[in-house]
Amino acid sequence: QVQLVESGGGLVQAGGSLRLSCAASGRTFSSYVMGWFRQAPGKEREFVAASSWSGGSTDYADSVKGRFTISRDNAKNTVYLQMNSLKPEDTAVYYCAAGSYYGFRRPGAYDYWGQGTQVTVSS
Repeated sequence: QVQLVESGGGLVQAGGSLRLSCAASGRTFSSYVMGWFRQAPGKEREFVAASSWSGGSTDYADSVKGRFTISRDNAKNTVYLQMNSLKPEDTAVYYCAAGSYYGFRRPGAYDYWGQGTQVTVSS
């Protein structure tokens, strides 16, 4: 019902910035809560950020608060993750996700997932 495609990942030096984009299909995009997760090798998929359907409410993991910003443009069916002051610890595959309820940080709360985009931060 919903397809998500991430883009914008790549290799960046520590302290640099990247902006990830997630293009979504479907006419009901505005009704979904959108989130970003990441997964590093050997680690569980972890919550990064979420945005309510209107974009009026946002939530961030402590590890990225103050450095990352989630935003959405419902008219373009796109959600973004602006990542500043990147650290080597941010290296992971980043996934966007869509769900029905705001306020849950576990991956199981989301219904649809993108394929992921690799972000690598060098020292």
